[in-house]
Amino acid sequence: MKYDALLIVSFGGPEGMEDVMPFLENVVRGRNVPRERLVGVAHHYEMFGGVSPINQQNRNLIAALSEELRANGPALPIYWGNRNWHPLLSETLREMAADGIKNVLAFVTSAYSSFSSCRQYQQNIAAAQAEIGVEAPRVEKLRAFYNHPLFIEANVDRIRAAFAQLDGVVEHLAFTAHSIPESMAAKCEYAAQLEETARLIAGTIGVDDWKVVYQSRSGSPSQPWLGPDICDHLKQLNDAGVKHVVVAPIGFVSDHMEVVYDLDVELRQLVDELGGVNLVRAATAGTHPSFVKMIRELILERVDNAPARFLGSRGAGHFVCPADCCLPG
Repeated sequence: MKYDALLIVSFGGPEGMEDVMPFLENVVRGRNVPRERLVGVAHHYEMFGGVSPINQQNRNLIAALSEELRANGPALPIYWGNRNWHPLLSETLREMAADGIKNVLAFVTSAYSSFSSCRQYQQNIAAAQAEIGVEAPRVEKLRAFYNHPLFIEANVDRIRAAFAQLDGVVEHLAFTAHSIPESMAAKCEYAAQLEETARLIAGTIGVDDWKVVYQSRSGSPSQPWLGPDICDHLKQLNDAGVKHVVVAPIGFVSDHMEVVYDLDVELRQLVDELGGVNLVRAATAGTHPSFVKMIRELILERVDNAPARFLGSRGAGHFVCPADCCLPG
C-alpha cells in the first residue's frame, strides 16, 4: 500500500472563552450531562483564558515531526484533525480530498487501547468519511504504542528530570492516567497496558515503590470508575509519612487541560493543604526527540514493513482492531 499523508488525530480544545461552551457541548454530545456540570468545567478553562494547551501541543508536535520526516523520511505531508474542536476531522478530511490524498496513516495521540482512546476515534474518522462521501480518503490507524521502547525512553527522561528537582530523594512514584468507567475497562486492555508501561519505566529507572493511579474522573457518582484517585492516593501517602513524591502522567502524551488543571492546580492545592509534602509533576512526552522518532518508526512499520519494536512480554499488539476490541461498556 502506498500512503499519501499522515493524519494527526487528537481530542481538540478551545482557544478562547467564546469556544469553551461549544467545545464542551461537542465533548458530551449524545450524553445526558447536566448544564451545571458543563458550567463547572468551563470555570477550569477560565483560569487559562479559555485556552487549552492541547492545540498548541499538537502544532509543536507536527513541527517536530515534520522536521524528523524531512530529515529521515518518509516524505509524507502531515494533516491534523480533532474530535471536538477545530480543525475538526470532517474539515481536515475534506481538505485532504481536495488535495488529492487517497490513502492515509493516522496517528492518534493516545498510547493505550480503550473505547475513548481508540475505537471512538475510528468511529469519528468513519463519520467524517461518510459526511464527505466517495471522495474521502482511506484512513488506517497506527497501532497502540504504550510499550514502544522510544515511548518508554521519553517518559523515563521526563521522570528522571523530575527526580532531579527533588535531588534524587524520591520515596514514591505515582503514575497517573485518565480514569474510565469500570464497565468500559472490562472490555479493553487499558488498565493492563498502563500497568505494563509503568512497570517498564519503573524497572528502567530502578524504582520499587510505585503505583498506577487515576485522575479526571467524570460521570455519575453512582457509576464505578477506575481508581484509586490521585488525590486520595496522595492523602494515604501523607498519612503513611511519605513526603517526597513524583507524579508522572503517563496516560497523556501532552500537557493538556486534564494535566494542567487536575494536577497542576487541583492536586497542588491538596499538597498545600497537607503541608510538608514535596511533590514534583513530571512532564509528558510532548515533543521529546525519542517520542518524535517513535512516530516515524510506527510509520515505517506500515510503509516499509519495518519490525514492530516493543518491550516486555505483551507484544506489539494488532495493526487492525478486531470487531470486539475496545467496546464502550
